[in-house]
Amino acid sequence: MVELTAGELQATFAPEVGMVGCSLRHRGEELLAQQGGLAQYERSGSTFGIPLLHPWANRLGGMRYGQVELDPDRSPIRLDEHGLPIHGLLSASPHWEVLSRHGTGFSARFAFDRPELLRAFPYPHELDVEVTLTATALGVSTTLRAAGVLPVPVSFGYHPYLTLPGVAREEWWVEMPVTERAVLDGQGIPTGATDPVALEPSPLGEQTFDDLFLDIPLGTRFALAGGGRRIEVVFEEGYPLAQVFAPEGQDFICFEPMTAPTNALVTGDGLRRVSPGAEFTAGFSIAVSG
Repeated sequence: MVELTAGELQATFAPEVGMVGCSLRHRGEELLAQQGGLAQYERSGSTFGIPLLHPWANRLGGMRYGQVELDPDRSPIRLDEHGLPIHGLLSASPHWEVLSRHGTGFSARFAFDRPELLRAFPYPHELDVEVTLTATALGVSTTLRAAGVLPVPVSFGYHPYLTLPGVAREEWWVEMPVTERAVLDGQGIPTGATDPVALEPSPLGEQTFDDLFLDIPLGTRFALAGGGRRIEVVFEEGYPLAQVFAPEGQDFICFEPMTAPTNALVTGDGLRRVSPGAEFTAGFSIAVSG
């Protein structure tokens, strides 16, 4: 476990359990929904806090992409309620190595070369994650470095579960500066169609979301505010898409940075690839004020 402190912010990550962000506290109050917590995440991959979703974020439309046949009996694949592969292969993985630590940050590496992983994603690579904490923000930078002879598809993302302690959901104020939404089918898979959209800042109230928004400009800030506190997820670089998840009756909202659309490994839509020996970096931050 790695604990960081800067000013009124404290952050905790568990590299030994999937590199998950376990906690982000402001003035001692928790800003990440805990759901089942670290123990349940380690047992079943049930997400909470700030999990990394790799090598695909969200879900795939079936058990095959390209020439790859996915087999949950041979690889650590989780299935959603529709039987679709969800959230990638690294949930709660113990195979992260902490590279360096300092007072307000640390870095860790994952060598994606294990047989059970390569059966489901046959592209050897390394992931380096750099976490920094300042008095006003938590920053997470992720670098994928292609280590084999094949270009590596880039389709990872993060899933921060944000909450406002002591504030009723009806009083949560949300700001989502988006212009285009993907049309999804009944299983949450993009159909290829899109809709223009303009969401005015408003209380979350009884609104629900499980939506994929496209063409997110660099520097875009998704905000959650209430009770004299403001939390912003800032899309710093490499994340042109955002999934927003706020299910009915739950006291959290997720503004999820994504490097590629849902199901991109299957369709190829919006999918970038890293050439052998090259690397790709994406970064986001969670700014806290008030």
